[in-house]
Amino acid sequence: MANVKTGSFKYDDGTEYIGDWNERGMKHGAGTLMLAEGMRYDGGFQNGLCSGLGVVLFPDGAKYEGEFMQGWFHGHGVFWRADGMKYEGEFRGGRIWGLGLVTFADGSHGFPRNEGFFQDCRLMRRRRCPDVVQKAQKISMMARTQAA
Repeated sequence: MANVKTGSFKYDDGTEYIGDWNERGMKHGAGTLMLAEGMRYDGGFQNGLCSGLGVVLFPDGAKYEGEFMQGWFHGHGVFWRADGMKYEGEFRGGRIWGLGLVTFADGSHGFPRNEGFFQDCRLMRRRRCPDVVQKAQKISMMARTQAA
């Protein structure tokens, strides 16, 4: 087992990290990263990058809860835009990519329904995918619980 230390560090650019570090001085384990411009991440880190489950709060009120890999939204999660629109589904490399469902601020899904396969944030093929949406909701809840 690697020697893990816990502590905080404030960078020159105003970014602050509070959490676990590995023996190489990299963010590793559970922590909170607050960027000077108001963005905040709570969750897992691996070798300095956001990894595993986490929650990101953006300065404009947007939010993501879900899986991360090497610093990117990657896997299943839920993303809320500041205007109240929500996407529940799959992400790849920081983009909406895979199966998912869009819910607008009024609670509707659009007509025809915005559900199916998304590529680079665009709906390419309509398809029902309740299993993927349910998994995204579950992962979102797990990320929120872990970050709290």
